[in-house]
Amino acid sequence: MEAEIVMHTGGCHCKSVRWKVAAPSSVVVWDCNCSICYMRGNANFTVPADKFKLLGDSAEFLTTYTFGTHTAKHTFCKICGITSFYYPRSNPDGVAVTIRCVDHGTLRIYEVKNFDGKNWERSYNESGIASCSKVQK
Repeated sequence: MEAEIVMHTGGCHCKSVRWKVAAPSSVVVWDCNCSICYMRGNANFTVPADKFKLLGDSAEFLTTYTFGTHTAKHTFCKICGITSFYYPRSNPDGVAVTIRCVDHGTLRIYEVKNFDGKNWERSYNESGIASCSKVQK
């Protein structure tokens, strides 16, 4: 049985960055142990980029950090420093939404999967994470 698609809203701590995302009401969350995700306690779900929309003037409060291959774009609020979403290396055509930054009331975690970011290539090939940013039919 597929979860109903709902509009989730969320953003950063100071509310300078706000967004909405059309995603299932019940999601699979990816918990990654790569160097940056581990340090910031990141757990997220990924959606196709066209399902995610920044609201208002949020873009002016964002800055981006990259490292390694520079494929992932780690966005964060210039004011409070929170990464409420980012563009992951595993899904450059998608957006990874930080679950703790989704406003309460619309999201239920269906399952938590581990992504071994310390062994990125192997985990990418074995996990199926690349399919998360594809439109489900």
